[in-house]
Amino acid sequence: MVNISAMRSVSSTVAYFSMEVAIDPGMPTYSGGLGVLAGDTLRAAADLGVPMVGMTLLYRKGYFHQQLDASGNQTENPADWSPEEFMQLQSPKVKLVLEGREVRICAWRYLISGESGHTVPVYFLDTSLPENNPQDQGLTHYLYGGDQYYRLCQEIILGLGGIAILRALGHNVQTYHMNEGHSALLTLALLEQEIKAQGQPSTDLEANRETVRRRCIFTTHTPVPAGHDQFPMDMVRQVLGKERTDMLNAHECCFNGFLNMTYLALSFSHYINGVAMRHGEVSRIMFTGYPINSITNGVHASSWAVPSFHNLYDRYIPEWRKDNLYLRYAISIPLEEIVHSHTIAKHELFAEVARRAGIHLDPTKMTLGFARRATAYKRADLLFNDLERLRHISQEVGPIQLIYGGKAHPADEGGKDIIRRVFAAIENLRDLIPVVYLEEYDMRLAKYLCSGVDLWLNTPQKPYEASGTSGMKAAINGVPSLSVLDGWWIEGHIEGITGWSIGDSWQEESNPSFEATSLYDKMENVILPMFYNRPRDFAEIMRSAIAINGSFFNAQRMLSQYVRNAYLASK
Repeated sequence: MVNISAMRSVSSTVAYFSMEVAIDPGMPTYSGGLGVLAGDTLRAAADLGVPMVGMTLLYRKGYFHQQLDASGNQTENPADWSPEEFMQLQSPKVKLVLEGREVRICAWRYLISGESGHTVPVYFLDTSLPENNPQDQGLTHYLYGGDQYYRLCQEIILGLGGIAILRALGHNVQTYHMNEGHSALLTLALLEQEIKAQGQPSTDLEANRETVRRRCIFTTHTPVPAGHDQFPMDMVRQVLGKERTDMLNAHECCFNGFLNMTYLALSFSHYINGVAMRHGEVSRIMFTGYPINSITNGVHASSWAVPSFHNLYDRYIPEWRKDNLYLRYAISIPLEEIVHSHTIAKHELFAEVARRAGIHLDPTKMTLGFARRATAYKRADLLFNDLERLRHISQEVGPIQLIYGGKAHPADEGGKDIIRRVFAAIENLRDLIPVVYLEEYDMRLAKYLCSGVDLWLNTPQKPYEASGTSGMKAAINGVPSLSVLDGWWIEGHIEGITGWSIGDSWQEESNPSFEATSLYDKMENVILPMFYNRPRDFAEIMRSAIAINGSFFNAQRMLSQYVRNAYLASK
């Protein structure tokens, strides 16, 4: 439940640090779910009047523009853009010492305006200044680019530079929220500040750590050990210097010759959480000895609902924007209205597909959507495990068509191979089942896809889906999910009410063959017969997805939990 009084009782600013933030489709400052979550969190803060400020890097070259050839081979090009078209350059500059040389940092400000009239500033740190050498000017050019040295420098700029910019701008920050471990070096800046305030060297390391810990919150997103950044101590010493490296060592933040950014954040945070119930459990196993809670992710409802659903909710639930819990009342909206709004969204999606790919899909056919970051554990190709079974279903039960999207990280060869496998299936099914893979999956395309398909497909390998939010965006627009029971879907799934599960258990690890069979069985025996023969029953599920999932899996509910359980505890 959204508690506005609790929100506004946060008397000092919460600084929200994230390596990526998705705010505007024209600003390529994000790669996927982590950045979209950050943007939705900051938008919810603006809606609810929470005194918050965002901190990230600018990325003048963006993530990358994706190009796919006829075989699905991905190539990447820089995503150049002009920050001055979207935000204002701030006058203060700060400096950091990297490898003994001074690096100057400036900040650009983007203001998010909320439903309450409250604004939240987001600062984008930039080293592209003439007083820096060419190498240092490029340190904030690429998101998730470069080698380990480049990444370490970026994370130093985010953590230490972010704290310095906040001070220079005069923000009264009490609470620091680290969205993943990339910004964990902000704790070093707070530790130095605490020691300096004492006016003399302190030998009480645990007291200093506890003072910093009371001000810090850490949200972990990655249930895979290899996904947590760590840097060799020799490199850390080279870049940060001996004194700061010794301080990190003294506070037991370094293990086996590496600075692990996740362990640094864990050590200096009084509140730690995973991003779904199951992810909290997995994280407690990965990081034994740390008190890890769970706050399930949510999406910013008014940002992800398309115009046809905006209009529908405005007519039937006028308070939904200010309080997304009112989406519960969607259960009273006539089914015909839900279907009509979806039909508009579906036609808009198909028009966008025609514009981008020159392919004209049939709006009367069941359309499945799958669009995620292209990486091995998300298994975009699970649907194509048995092409003959898929052909049989489409011919004998009801025709289907598929829309795919998603970028692979330039260094993720496994993810790139997944895209090639989808393209191979496209060629194999060309005579019967239309399959489209759209380039440049971004916020803009996500909104079309999540609202315009009839069914949202999600096939992660358990238990590697930390949360996932694409299905939540679909639910806001009345699109039910067919998903493996992992991440948020364990909590959002009510069989035959909000959608359907692939498999029937979330406790067990994935069995690809079993899950593919379950997927086909649900499509053949349950979903397609309902879609084509009992459309009113299918519309009931669409409506329930809004009322049950949309009303809970939103960023307002998520942020209210952070306020009550984490931010207020920092006072």
